[in-house]
Amino acid sequence: MKKVMLKTTISLAVALASTQIFASGFALNEQSISGMGTGYAGRSSAADDASTVFGNPAGMSRLKGQQITGGIAAIDASTDISDASGSSTGTNKGDMVPFTTVPMGFYTNKLNDEWSVGFGVYAPFGLITNYETGFQGRAFGSKSEVKVVTLQPTVSYAFNDKVSIGFGPTINRISGELQSDISLNPRTGDNNIQIKGDDTALGWNAGVLVQATDTTRVGLTYHSKVNYKLDGHTEVTAGGGVPPQLLKSNRYDASLKIETPESYDLSVTQDMNEAWKLYAGATWTRWSRLKDITVNNEGVTAASGGALAPQIVGTITEEQNWHDTWAYAVGTSYQLNKQWVLRTGLTFDQSPTNNTDRSPRIPTGDRTIFSIGAGFNPTDDWTIDVAYSYLQEEDVTVQRTNRLGQSYNAKYENSANGFGVGATYRF
Repeated sequence: MKKVMLKTTISLAVALASTQIFASGFALNEQSISGMGTGYAGRSSAADDASTVFGNPAGMSRLKGQQITGGIAAIDASTDISDASGSSTGTNKGDMVPFTTVPMGFYTNKLNDEWSVGFGVYAPFGLITNYETGFQGRAFGSKSEVKVVTLQPTVSYAFNDKVSIGFGPTINRISGELQSDISLNPRTGDNNIQIKGDDTALGWNAGVLVQATDTTRVGLTYHSKVNYKLDGHTEVTAGGGVPPQLLKSNRYDASLKIETPESYDLSVTQDMNEAWKLYAGATWTRWSRLKDITVNNEGVTAASGGALAPQIVGTITEEQNWHDTWAYAVGTSYQLNKQWVLRTGLTFDQSPTNNTDRSPRIPTGDRTIFSIGAGFNPTDDWTIDVAYSYLQEEDVTVQRTNRLGQSYNAKYENSANGFGVGATYRF
């Protein structure tokens, strides 16, 4: 059967980018509530609880006995769309990101002075966006839902009380659903295009932690790229005045390849005195891997799919051309007393998108994030962590035109509130 190459953001990976998330591109930062309080500054060097399985596997060497850390982050995003224009009519409410939660869980066990083991389950990437029915830019994306869940068994080894290393393979499951609504005739209804797919792939995380001085700790963590080949289907629901005989088949086997990028996180934790700690960190992510998206649809021809099948399914093209990004964070914590620690942080995070190729699925710009948090120890065995973050993006514009001659232009103003609560139990 003939394959048609479809380069489009109506694909599973492109919609991974959204205003709802607190890291660049489609990465999620929400793997630690204690880290959320300091804006994730010091993520590779803090090793405060079992969430270090993700932050830096080498940090397990600093934890005593066994620990279980779990939590949930909730994200409430807001978007204001203005100055909208385009070839289609419709609304621009901007209410496209529903209230979303991100859970996480980790376990560590210090076996002896040298060896520790651990396990984590978390979401490194993901989103959900769902524009209103009749959204003016629906030809460039009406719904996007993608989930990535990672399982990570982990081991660390301490050479001495100064240097430790850690490593963990990752088992990653991705699944998603993408929809767009395209009309061949503006006087008639839309043709709905829906793509679904999933895959499981392997990656790995590794880190090193160095106690450089009695008061200074430095950590470096590497998260590998992951190569996915998603298998699923593309389904077309005919509308827009299309007679059924012109679209004989409405379901096509589909596949696409996508790489989630590798990243490096370097951070420092500095003990100022018994009460104050300072944190600083920088993260580099190789988003330049995402040049475009190619979906292979089986059998999309006029003979097998109807006269309009190639026109509806096979002619939607959009480049991505993302660039590598840096994120910088500074934070501090204050040990108020034996029971309470207070935290705050400030993060500056680049967006990988550009002004030429940005679409309604990826209407993001550079971000500034302010965070506060607290940890409460009701007993020696329990810690309860809470955090709040406020994200403000620079205003960005979307200017899109597809090969059917349809266009959509708009200005996006994005912000978000993040709330987190977690607990650590030591035994």
